[in-house]
Amino acid sequence: MSNIRLFFSESLYINLKSKLDKTQSHYIHKVMRIKEGQNFSLFNQSGEFEAKVENIIRGIVEFSVEKKLRSADNPREIWLAFTPIKLNYLNLMIQKATELGVTRFIPLLSDRTVVRKINEKRVKKIIVEASEQSNRLNLPILDKLKKLEDFLKENTDTTIFFGDLNSDNKKIDIQSDEPICVLIGPEGDFSIKEREIISKMKNIIPLNINKNILRSETAAISIISIISYSLLS
Repeated sequence: MSNIRLFFSESLYINLKSKLDKTQSHYIHKVMRIKEGQNFSLFNQSGEFEAKVENIIRGIVEFSVEKKLRSADNPREIWLAFTPIKLNYLNLMIQKATELGVTRFIPLLSDRTVVRKINEKRVKKIIVEASEQSNRLNLPILDKLKKLEDFLKENTDTTIFFGDLNSDNKKIDIQSDEPICVLIGPEGDFSIKEREIISKMKNIIPLNINKNILRSETAAISIISIISYSLLS
């Protein structure tokens, strides 16, 4: 299998002949120095395929799909519900959460959310790049920004682990195959009113993973890592 992997948004199948876009063509031809006749990998929800460079015309790579390398799997649903944070920290969180297996990102607006919008195009680009690097096939879904209260109403039956420094619970017990959601608060934590609402919901499990106060992105990456490891056991 080639170590060069690119996400291809259109349908993939054996004998397909198509072209890469300008950005991917530049990466293949100028950065990785792949020449005509050499192979690389393409993937999406159809699976992963080996493709051969047929021609490079005016900087655009034309390719043909030669064989299927592996089929798409059905990953365990792990969601990350988070409030937008400063750009560099958000980028890191999205990148690492994608590598760790998050299948859905749910951005939320809470009372103390400072950053109140999200650059969807930039986040999706990070998701694609992290998926290419981490050998996964299915790209995580990015939801539209929504209010915390709407998220809670929509997910009363979803198991939600809530990172909470004030909790005595330090164990993760996953009993079913249903989606698991990690809920991370804003940089200034949830408001008292929001915490009261969260604490009354039976499907939300508070979780204390460290005695120190963690930044939002650190808490998200830490809890997802713990959950991912527990699912391997």
